[in-house]
Amino acid sequence: MIVVPVKEGENIERALKKFKRKFEKTGVVKELRRRQQFDKPSVLKRLAKEHAVYVQQLRRVEE
Repeated sequence: MIVVPVKEGENIERALKKFKRKFEKTGVVKELRRRQQFDKPSVLKRLAKEHAVYVQQLRRVEE
């Protein structure tokens, strides 16, 4: 449960902004979207390989 302490005289918009930031850091929405659709293990492996190749290319360009 996310708790955002609101100080005396603090603007409600600022407290809402703090809440949204904390909620975003928990990753609940990202996890929910990921679970809405089932991805086959073979597809996940392929995506992981593609990401690894991409990262290697970025590192190679830096050097």
